[in-house]
Amino acid sequence: MAITAKDITELRQRTQAGMLDCKNALEATNGDMQKATEWLREKGMASAAKKEGRIAAEGKVESYIHLGGKIGVLVEVNCETDFVAKSDAFNEFVHNVALQIAASKPLYVSQEDADPKAIEAERKIFLAQTQNEGKPANVAEKIVEGRVKKYLQEVCLLDQVYFRDGTKTINEYLKETIGKIGEKITIRRFVRYEMGEGLQKKEENFAEEIQKQIDKQKNN
Repeated sequence: MAITAKDITELRQRTQAGMLDCKNALEATNGDMQKATEWLREKGMASAAKKEGRIAAEGKVESYIHLGGKIGVLVEVNCETDFVAKSDAFNEFVHNVALQIAASKPLYVSQEDADPKAIEAERKIFLAQTQNEGKPANVAEKIVEGRVKKYLQEVCLLDQVYFRDGTKTINEYLKETIGKIGEKITIRRFVRYEMGEGLQKKEENFAEEIQKQIDKQKNN
């Protein structure tokens, strides 16, 4: 199949890969756009894997405020050089990660960071649910594992579906960016604040404290 400039441009718009890389991907997949996209992703991942052992000590702490101050995010993303830390591609990635955190409420960066006690607590809840549903023991175990896996995909940032592109996870987006930039990139840590989170309990305690003061005055 003949590869046209239009095909190369379309693939570049889909993947943000270089023109020559897009041409090579299309030639390698006989012009199949979907397979060429996958080919580029695989190459990006391969490039990322080679860089995993490098030290990433530069980078940026990005802040993002949403909904007029209702949601705030701080995220630290590391790279290898100050030059890359100042690049548009790196800063776009960091900003999009901050947006992802604001929108999707992850609890951890990766499954390795997840709290084992929290996972076990969820597992017990899922087990109780399957028992209440009357599932046989051999079936219930598989259902529980599936629900735990889904839970981790929801709360671990790297496993979440990228909000700008539902065909990839944040981890795949990270590896694509590594392939494009040519340096190791690490999402190190983040914190997310949401206005009013946890205040209900505090308000209730405050009300109790006021009631105690009233009762004390009555007794006096």
